[in-house]
Amino acid sequence: MWKEAERFLRRDKYLGPLVKKYGHCDIGKRKEGDYFASLVREIISQQLSGASATAIRNRLIGRLGGKVTPQEVLQLTIEDLRNCGLSYAKAAYVQDLAERTLDGRLKTKILDKLPDEEVERELVAVKGIGKWTAEMFLMFTLARPDIFPADDLGIRNAMQKLTGKDMTAEKMVKFATRWTSWRTVASWYLWQSLENG
Repeated sequence: MWKEAERFLRRDKYLGPLVKKYGHCDIGKRKEGDYFASLVREIISQQLSGASATAIRNRLIGRLGGKVTPQEVLQLTIEDLRNCGLSYAKAAYVQDLAERTLDGRLKTKILDKLPDEEVERELVAVKGIGKWTAEMFLMFTLARPDIFPADDLGIRNAMQKLTGKDMTAEKMVKFATRWTSWRTVASWYLWQSLENG
């Protein structure tokens, strides 16, 4: 899916070695029916390690009988969600997301047809979804090719490791223009460089 991006990034002096080392980017587009579940996953993941987020998500999926749908979520109380490991705030966010999806205020069915900025605008109207969560959705659910999450701590650490400089978010955005068109894939390689030394 990302052959052109990989070809382009391989020529970059900073990312070229990472492309060689980590191989093919494995971000893939999720099915439209999974958008609600994807957003629940992104809310759970906020400010948590991958392992903690996965454990909470698995408990929630178990509690929902495997079906992460707005209808199923609204069968649960805030206390039920808390018992799965969600904070009080995240439990409220997940319920707000379910309500907005069911009543049509958030039109999950059309998100993949909207430009990046409009997807972000739709999502940040939901309680608990900010710019970072919207960017993760654009990258990992819709597989949009040119998202650069400059506020992500992992990206910041990877950029510092890559360049030897501690940059502000604005400077990172400016630096990343060299990867324009493929900044999602560039970000994936940056994350890999942290996880895999």
